[in-house]
Amino acid sequence: MLKSVTTRDYMTSASITLKPELDILEAAETLLEYNLTGAPVVDEHREVIGFLSEKDCLHVVLSAIYNGDLGDRVMDRMSNTVMSVHPDDSIADVAEKFLKCACRVFPVIEKNVLVGMISRANVLQAMEKIGVNWN
Repeated sequence: MLKSVTTRDYMTSASITLKPELDILEAAETLLEYNLTGAPVVDEHREVIGFLSEKDCLHVVLSAIYNGDLGDRVMDRMSNTVMSVHPDDSIADVAEKFLKCACRVFPVIEKNVLVGMISRANVLQAMEKIGVNWN
């Protein structure tokens, strides 16, 4: 049953994105404001060029503490290698992918363009809605 349920069915919109030239402190404030663990970094065509996580922002905290430096931009700290999924991927495949990495959320990309986001919680919601027995 889970093989027939797709990412498209449970992904959320990717309304919060970051630009590479954004100041890292502003990006961290955005993550905090929207209670996000990370956000995709997109170019002017909404193509994903990176991903900035809370962990990436911690580098700035340490740099500020030890060096008094707060000058980084998103492009200086984002991960350039982005793990993503396709909207037609099955929820089961996405669950397996989550188990293989420390990621909490994946950008959903179709034809090189960001179309949504899917989190671990979205996968659990899918399992609940299709009647997975938790007992």
